[in-house]
Amino acid sequence: MSSVSSFGPSHSGSTITQIWEAFHTLVVNELYPWDREYLDNMPVRREDKSIFVSVASYRDENCLSTLTGAYSNSFNPKKLNFGITQQNCVEDCKSGVLEGGKVEDVEPDEDCYEEFCKGKWGEACEDGRVRVLKIKEFGSLGPYFARFLGSKLWNGESYYLQIDSHMTFAPSWDLKSIQMLTSAPSKKPVITTYPPPHTTKFKGKGTRICDPLFAPSDIEKSIIRLAGSQQYDKVAGKPRVAPFVAAGYFVAHSGFLSEVPFDPFLPWIFMGEEISMSARLWTAGYDLFSPNQDVTGHIYVRRHTPKFWEVFQREFHSTGGGHNSMQLKIIDRIKYTLGYPEAARHLIRDQSILTAVEEYGMGGARPLEDYLEMVGLDMVGKKVTPATWCHTGVPPPLHWYDEIRDQYK
Repeated sequence: MSSVSSFGPSHSGSTITQIWEAFHTLVVNELYPWDREYLDNMPVRREDKSIFVSVASYRDENCLSTLTGAYSNSFNPKKLNFGITQQNCVEDCKSGVLEGGKVEDVEPDEDCYEEFCKGKWGEACEDGRVRVLKIKEFGSLGPYFARFLGSKLWNGESYYLQIDSHMTFAPSWDLKSIQMLTSAPSKKPVITTYPPPHTTKFKGKGTRICDPLFAPSDIEKSIIRLAGSQQYDKVAGKPRVAPFVAAGYFVAHSGFLSEVPFDPFLPWIFMGEEISMSARLWTAGYDLFSPNQDVTGHIYVRRHTPKFWEVFQREFHSTGGGHNSMQLKIIDRIKYTLGYPEAARHLIRDQSILTAVEEYGMGGARPLEDYLEMVGLDMVGKKVTPATWCHTGVPPPLHWYDEIRDQYK
């Protein structure tokens, strides 16, 4: 199934305020009402152990090998269902930033979906198990928004798995992912991590993210970044509790889509999506776990290929390597939900940034304060207390984990 969209306001010659106002008007009038109706009438979750895999691809030359690798290394390809948000350049295309800051003319991007469907696994496309939303490059609104759109390609599959479009896969990665999820000692588990580099030999160890940091540069407004993952766990035993969600690999019961829906008011966001999803899932009652074995690898270095933020910064006239004024405006929405004192409602000049924020904010099962204590974040002092429990593989010292703690003894 394929569809094409040029969603996103044109920003040629416009100011940041005008661009945001155009986007906000479009979402309030069209996308937000549709999303609320969709959430009230979602497909019924099937109990057939099917897996939906959400893939956000931005001009990625590895997209095709990612799809073919996923199917070729799967335990049961018939249970795999892919939703691809493909953001490609189709005409007048430019390269990524080359040596010396040069940018050159290049051919249009390969259509990952069309090429995959012509290959060995084309039957999956014919059966509607591979679905795609095609967006032209100028309509791209960033990785988080692509994942919002991709989540709407879900069609009732039992499990939801989110990956990047430049991945490699261990044999039976799909089966192992679900086995880890169902063996985690929680009623609402999420398995997640930054996968090891694609050169990994899949020797059975798993990685876990333990350490956050407040971004030190003023241009990033102290948003939370996550440090790289480290190897801690082996295949034996139950998956261990983790503090954070990684956007490039997480698997969960697909019921989270209705409880923690993706936020349509977060365009052009790169940093900030992971701490936001981590806190939202946890406060909604989901427990995060690291995998006890590697099942995917990630291509972390893609030099000179087009990146979303390079084009974005050129279009919005960013003068630095981090966030620009558009991102800094929107990131206040994330900071408000996380309790940053400088992003209190009365301090945010443009209140439209907070439209419907409660409907896409923290859950009601557990307090945000407990989550911040668990992961060691002081939003007032911008300080981090190391989460030693994470490094040692034991559950956090909070009463929410009393039952889980007993299962590790």
